[in-house]
Formats: sequence, structure tokens, C-alpha cells
Amino acid sequence: MGKRKSIYLDHNATTPLHPEVLEAMLPFFRGVYGNPSSIHAFGQEARQGLEEAREKVAKLIGASPAEIVFTSGGTEADNLAIQGVAFSHREKGRHIITSSVEHRAVLRTCQYLEQEGFRVTYLQVDRFGEIDPDDLKRAITPETILITLMHSNNEVGTIEPIEEVGKIAASHGILFHTDAIQSVGKVPVDVRQLSVDLLSMSGHKLYGPKGVGALYVRNGVRLSPLLHGGHHERNRRAGTENLPGIVGFGKAAEIALSSLEPKGEATRKLRDYFWEHIREQIPRVHLNGHPNRRLPNTLHVSFESISAESLLIHLDLLGIAASAGSACTSGAIEVSHVLTAMGVPRSIAQGGVRFSLGWETTREEVDQAVAILAESVNRLRSFSHFPEKATEVHGP
Repeated sequence: MGKRKSIYLDHNATTPLHPEVLEAMLPFFRGVYGNPSSIHAFGQEARQGLEEAREKVAKLIGASPAEIVFTSGGTEADNLAIQGVAFSHREKGRHIITSSVEHRAVLRTCQYLEQEGFRVTYLQVDRFGEIDPDDLKRAITPETILITLMHSNNEVGTIEPIEEVGKIAASHGILFHTDAIQSVGKVPVDVRQLSVDLLSMSGHKLYGPKGVGALYVRNGVRLSPLLHGGHHERNRRAGTENLPGIVGFGKAAEIALSSLEPKGEATRKLRDYFWEHIREQIPRVHLNGHPNRRLPNTLHVSFESISAESLLIHLDLLGIAASAGSACTSGAIEVSHVLTAMGVPRSIAQGGVRFSLGWETTREEVDQAVAILAESVNRLRSFSHFPEKATEVHGP
């Protein structure tokens, strides 16, 4: 039997670099090597590449170029938004509202701020991973200076009611940040429509390079910088810009904008096809996340009577790349904090696996993945020490 082709189903962790993105970056590794802050011709050529990329990233989310701050990635963007608002507005209050299912880049930043004298409210979510806007309204106090809620969940893909949250925040005069790192490039995101003041993005989630991200900062929003030094990024992020990475991010944003609708719909149909065939061929499975309001590429499934770790190792040996959730917590042994917050019973949560499709994923790959998945689940269950049937049932 010949070697099976490897199938990559972990696009929420990172995406392959688009060939056109690489082509756009290459000149900035070779001939265009000036510092964008230099006034000579070499610097001005580099500056032109930087600002063209800024325009492309801004256009993807309906912002103006002056509102885009380039960072080293999504984690820095989240930290800049949350700490930047907290420390520059603490004279108004020290209360922050977030949710219990945020990415670690948000949760741990909020936990750090608690050590610095801020108070944080962690909103609970329902069984689909959604917050209740009424819970948000009840959590607001005169001391609240920031609401930070993810646009879509990186593990289960659930899309939060961000537009409604934006209106609530605006009506109370509270700054609103959303971590849209998993959403941008997969679904339409417009900062004006969402009424957000700050929004985080990352290049490598949309077929761009790693090591580059951006924070949208609405004109007029006051923000304390994390890094101190030169006057880069309009005094909001010191340090010479990662020009090749930023140019690549810009090209990826341009490609994403032109492909968003057709690629998104095709991926959604393939994801639903994937789920239908899993249900047909594998008993005792559960869909995690909202059945409809979730990212078009994301499928998070729990398999009873096996552990996600064992299944992922088995799949990897057979050429299938998937994950148990965030790549940033892949070494953790505890059950996902997202599934726990959603109320998923531990007996089901421990078998939770995330499959995230890409633009290049084919039906043939999905068919092959389902066959390998069924084979793996049956094999692992045959010598499993877990109960034959979960005592609790969760999800659709």
C-alpha cells in the first residue's frame, strides 16, 4: 500500500503562505532594504511599500490607513489594545469586561491587569459559546472603561453578537475592542458596521507571513504604547517595522478581500459536507459551537469514549493534521477552557477535536479524512478505558 497523502486541516492554527504573497515579499528581502523612517531615496522606497500595505489592510476591514498600527502579531495587538486602553484611561475607572472563552492573549492580559489593580468581569456563555448581551448590560458600571470580546472563537468558531455589543458600548461611552484574528479574511468584517474602537488581526491566519499583525485604532482613541522608543507607527508602536512581513500581510489582505465571498461559501459547504459524513460513519459524536453562526471553515467535534490527544496522535501518524483547539495551548493536558465554559461535560469535552479547512482543501481530502477518522476512532474505542456511553448529552 502506497503512502497516504498528508492532509492539513489546522488552518485556524496557521495557513500556508500564498504564492502571490511570497512574490510580493521577495523584493523587500533583496533590493528594497531601506529603513522606512529614513529620508533618503532608499528609505522613501521602503516607506512607499509600507504605506501601500497599510492601505490594503485598512481596506479589508473598512478602516482608514491612518487607523492601522502594525505589530508583531495578534498577541501583541491584543496586548496593545487592552493594556493601552487600561493604562491611558485608568483615571476614569479600572473595570474591564471580557468573556470566559477568549484566547489566552486576552485572558492572560486581563489577569495581568487584575494584578495591577484593575477589576475584570468574565461573562459566561451559553452552550453554543455565545455571550448574552443582557449579561453585558448588567455588568457595566460607572467604572467600566473597556469591553474586549472576540469576534469569533478560535476553537469552536462561534461568532459573537459583536455588532450589538458595539452599540451597547457606544451608548455607554465605553471603548470596545474585538479580537478578530480568526475572523478577518474568512468572513466580512467592517469596523464601522461593528462599531468597534479597536480590532486585532494577524497575517498568518489569512495566508500571509508569521510575525506580523495589526491593530485597528479608531481615530481619536487614546492608547498608551507598550514599546517605547522612536516615533514609528504614529507614536503608537516603537521599533523599525517588519517591512517584508507587512508587505506580505498587505498582499494577503488584498487577496482575501477579492476572494472572501466565493471562497467563504465554498468552504462552508465543504465543512457541512464533512460534518454530515462524520455523523453518518461515526456514532456518538457531538458538534461543539453554534450550528449556524460560526466561521465557515471551522468544525469542532467531540468523539465519546476516546481522548483528543490519542486521536490526534493517531491521525498524525496517518497523515491528518488537526488540533484539540488553540495551537497556543496544544501542550496543555487540561480540558479546553472554552468547552468547559460552554458547559460541555468532561466526558465529551476530553474527546474534542478541531478541524479547520482552508481555501485549498478539496472534497477528495475530506472524504479521505473521514475514512481515516472513522478507522482511528473505531480502533481507539476498541481498547478504550472510557465508559461505552456518555452519561450526559450536549449539543446538536
